[in-house]
Amino acid sequence: MLLTYFEAAPRRVLALVSVGCVAMLAFGLYLQHVAGLEPCPMCIVQRYALVLVALVTGITALTDRKGLLMTGSLLTLLLAGFGAFVAARQSFLQWYPPEISACGRDFYGMIETFPLKRVIPMIFRGSGDCTKIDWTFLGLSIANWSFLCFVAIGLVMLALLVLRGRKPAR
Repeated sequence: MLLTYFEAAPRRVLALVSVGCVAMLAFGLYLQHVAGLEPCPMCIVQRYALVLVALVTGITALTDRKGLLMTGSLLTLLLAGFGAFVAARQSFLQWYPPEISACGRDFYGMIETFPLKRVIPMIFRGSGDCTKIDWTFLGLSIANWSFLCFVAIGLVMLALLVLRGRKPAR
């Protein structure tokens, strides 16, 4: 049933993935700016991966050409794999934290120590501790949920690639 939908409406599937990524990014910003959770450098990298997945799937959803759908799906699969790798690494660090954690710098320390032109890029790297678990839902951390979402996106893209790459039955 689900695979039939993927085959019949790949553009809708891509659009839904894009909207889902935007929703996850919005939730991450909510956790940062409303709940006060400080993102770590690995969280920032995962956000960049989500932004890229949202952009690629959103742009790919606008076309009906099979070649572009396949290319966009493959690129999204690679980006989701990268995001899953970073999330898996962060999850591993959370389960088995190193004795000395060095994920980022203190925000005020950066401003006092470095010139503004060096501080601005550092801000986007995040300053939280990658091993710290600040928030959980159903027993899973943000990194765990991020991993599951990237894997789900990868599986959806893999299904699209397999279904769209098949030769039509004669």
